[in-house]
Amino acid sequence: MTDRLRALPWWLRSSLAALAGAAATLGFAPTGWWPVLILAMSCLTLLALPAPSWWQAAVTGFCFGLAWYLTGVTWMSVVFVEAMIALSALEACYLALFGVLLRLAGRSRFWPLLAAGSWLVVEYLIGNVPFGGFPWLRLGYTTVDSPLAGLLPLVGVPGAGFAMALIAQLIAWIVLTAHGRRRLIGAAAALAVLLSGLLGLLVPAGAEQGSVSVGYVQGNAPGGGIYGLGAPRTITYNHLAETQRLAAKVNAGELPKPDFVVWPENGTDLDPFRDVRTGAAVGTAVSAVGVPILVGTITEDPAAYTRQTAAIMWYPNTGPGARYDKRNLVPFGEWVPLRSILEPLFPVVRYVGAQSIPGTGPGVLPVSLPGRTIQVGDLICYEVAYDGTVHDTVQGGAEVNVVQSSNAMYVGTRQVAQQFEITRARAAELRREILVVTTTGTSGLIRPDGSVAFTLPEFQSASGVTELPLRTGATPAVLYSGIVQAVLIGTTVLALVWTGWRHRGSAGRMRQNGSSVSTQETM
Repeated sequence: MTDRLRALPWWLRSSLAALAGAAATLGFAPTGWWPVLILAMSCLTLLALPAPSWWQAAVTGFCFGLAWYLTGVTWMSVVFVEAMIALSALEACYLALFGVLLRLAGRSRFWPLLAAGSWLVVEYLIGNVPFGGFPWLRLGYTTVDSPLAGLLPLVGVPGAGFAMALIAQLIAWIVLTAHGRRRLIGAAAALAVLLSGLLGLLVPAGAEQGSVSVGYVQGNAPGGGIYGLGAPRTITYNHLAETQRLAAKVNAGELPKPDFVVWPENGTDLDPFRDVRTGAAVGTAVSAVGVPILVGTITEDPAAYTRQTAAIMWYPNTGPGARYDKRNLVPFGEWVPLRSILEPLFPVVRYVGAQSIPGTGPGVLPVSLPGRTIQVGDLICYEVAYDGTVHDTVQGGAEVNVVQSSNAMYVGTRQVAQQFEITRARAAELRREILVVTTTGTSGLIRPDGSVAFTLPEFQSASGVTELPLRTGATPAVLYSGIVQAVLIGTTVLALVWTGWRHRGSAGRMRQNGSSVSTQETM
C-alpha cells in the first residue's frame, strides 16, 4: 500500500487531498459529522506521509488546508470574499507545514504519536500566529458530540483534539502496515483512545453554592453583511423594546423577576456615554426592568480614533458599574494590524472603522444584588475560541458564566452554528452552564455536559428568565490543559528534531557505504 501511495502523481495526490479537506468541514457544525473529520485527517496522512519528496508533502498539505478553510469559513464571504480567500491561503500554509512534519514523523516507528503531536503544533500556530491567530476550526471543538467529549473537562480542547488526531493517525497506520498483528494492535489502540472519553464521568459539575435568576434579551437585528446591525440606534431600540416586553411579563407574573439581565454584544451600537439618545435608551431599559443589565456596547475616543468593545453592568439608580473590555479582537474585523502600512495599499480596510483597543483583565464582573455580591464570568463573542481567556473567568472567581455575542453579520450562515458548537465545548470543558445571549441568534442555555437546554430562534426578538446555579471549583482542564498542551508540543518538537538528526546521520553513513536510504524507514 505504501508503494502504491508513493507512486501517485503529484496532481492526483493534491486533488485527493483537496477533496479530503473539503470533506473535513463536515465534521464541524452545523453537520457535526465528526467521524468524517477523522477519516479526512487519515486521508491526509495517507497522502502526505508516503510522498516521494518534501515539496509534494507540502503541496498535499496546502491543498488539503485550502479546500478545508475555503469550505469551512465560507461565511466570511458575506463581508469580504477577498478576506476569506486570503485567510484560507494563510492557514493552508500551516497545513503545508503539517504535510512536511508528517513526512518527517514517518521516519520514526512511533510516527502515529508524532503525527498527532505535529497536528497540535500546527494547530497552536494557527491559533496564535499572526495577530493573535484564528483558532476557529480546531479538532477539539468537534469532540463535544463524540465519545471523546469526556476528555474536555480533563485535558481541555487541545487535549481532546490531540486524541482525535491520534485516532486518525492510527487508522492511517492500520492501512499502511502489512502485518495483521500490527493492524489489530492499531485498531485496539484507536478504540482505547476513543473510549478514553469515559474518564470524563469522573469530573462532576462545579459545586453549587446557591443560584441566581438571570434574564436574557435578544433584541433582533436586520442581519446580513457589514451593515447587519442596521441604521444607527436600530439595535439599541430593539433591545430597549424587548426589555420592556420582558418587564411587562415579569410585572404580570408570567415570569419570575430576574436578579439581573444580560444584553448581547452590540446591544447598543453607539457609545452610551457620548450619544445622548443611546444613553437614555439604556437608562430607560434599566428602569423598566428594575434590576441591573449587563450591557454589551461600544465606547469610543474620537480624538484618538479608537474604540473598545465593552460589557458594562448598568444599575437602575446609580448607572454604570463594573466593566469588562473584550480582550481577543478579530484582526481586520475589529482592528487592522500594521494599519499605517496596509491602509494606503488596501483602502478597503477603512471599513473596519476606528481601531479597537483590547482589554487587559479577565472577564469577571462583580454584581451587587440585594444582600449579596456575585461574580459573573463574561466572554464576548470571538473570545470563546481562546483557551486562556475562557479559563481566566473560572480562575478569576466566576460563579456563573455568560457569553455575549453579535452574529448579525453572519445570520443564515454556518458561522452561527460553529460558534455555538465552540461554546458547547467550553461548557463541557468548564463543567458549567453557559448562557449565550446574541443580537439575533443563536441565543440559548448550555448545560455542563455541553448539551443544549434551549435555544431562541434566529431573526426574532425574544427574552426570558432562567435560574442558574452558582458554581465553584475548576476542572483539571482549567488548571492543567495549558501544561498538557505545552508538554505535548515540546515533546513532539524534540522528537521530530531527534528523528531528523538521526535520519540525516544514517543517510550520511549509507552514502559512504554506497547505499541508498528509503524515504520511510518504518511504517
